[in-house]
Amino acid sequence: MTVPTRIVVTGSTGFLGRHLMPILQQRYRDQEVIGLSSRDYDLSSSTQADRMIVETKPDAIVHLAGYSGGIGANRAKPADFYYRNTLLTAHVFQSAASHRVRTLIYTMGGCSYPASALSPIDEQHMWDGYPFPDSAAYSMAKKMALVAADAYRTQYGLRSVVLVPGNMYGPYDNFRRDESHVIPAMIRRLVDAVHERADRVTMWGSGNPVRDYVYAGDVAANIPFFLEHDDSPGPVNLASGTQTRIRDLAECLKAIIGFDGQLCWDTSKPEGQDVRTYSVERMTRLGLSCPTPLRQGLEQTVDWFRANYAAAGDGLRI
Repeated sequence: MTVPTRIVVTGSTGFLGRHLMPILQQRYRDQEVIGLSSRDYDLSSSTQADRMIVETKPDAIVHLAGYSGGIGANRAKPADFYYRNTLLTAHVFQSAASHRVRTLIYTMGGCSYPASALSPIDEQHMWDGYPFPDSAAYSMAKKMALVAADAYRTQYGLRSVVLVPGNMYGPYDNFRRDESHVIPAMIRRLVDAVHERADRVTMWGSGNPVRDYVYAGDVAANIPFFLEHDDSPGPVNLASGTQTRIRDLAECLKAIIGFDGQLCWDTSKPEGQDVRTYSVERMTRLGLSCPTPLRQGLEQTVDWFRANYAAAGDGLRI
């Protein structure tokens, strides 16, 4: 086991970053943990990626910076998702390797798995086909981290691990209209409906697809393991190992939020694959878990959103 002495977290003010930073600061109280955002360095610039490493001198990087959004945003702006994420991946791997950073931890979405992969999907099937078309531009850009990990390990000796969280949710998520993933989108619609005393809320799709939802705090709690264990494999799924139908998710949120109206389903809207869940065998063999029950995690997320919504009103920006 190797304990890093100086850790840089890119995207530290983003969704997963806000869960990760207090965990690292508590665990590595005698080391230095540096949280960075795009306000500090624009990592789409190779010059600034180099400058980040020269100025902060990390021996470990947790690279969370990325450009992400829900299925609607991915369909509307696929080129943006491809271009920005390709640059963010390529520049940080190149700069880390050229400046002899010891460890690089990278996260990518489970949407990068092939559309044809059978659930629960395990890591060995990553290259068996093309991702689901609606988010393929984003998915393939992120998936190139697996190629980068092998290439930079071979040529430079850079130790890197690619982690694959399931469908993350929790406090600090993106709740902006037309950009968010399914859970924050549902929460926003239902809370707004309660405020507006609406008698119905429209959800996207049929409600029949099945997903593996994982609390972001659980994912963050597992990351120190990969910073400290040089022999940990990659990629590794970090998921709950459970199956939840989207219609059941909506009913659960309706009850938590206290919306008394009707849920309507707009089948003209995209909803992604029918079933997408993840094998947790590799994660479990490493002694890791993502244990937060879905309802508990949803309650915590709703409580956080309501507290922040009350402060920021309709101009909420997370």
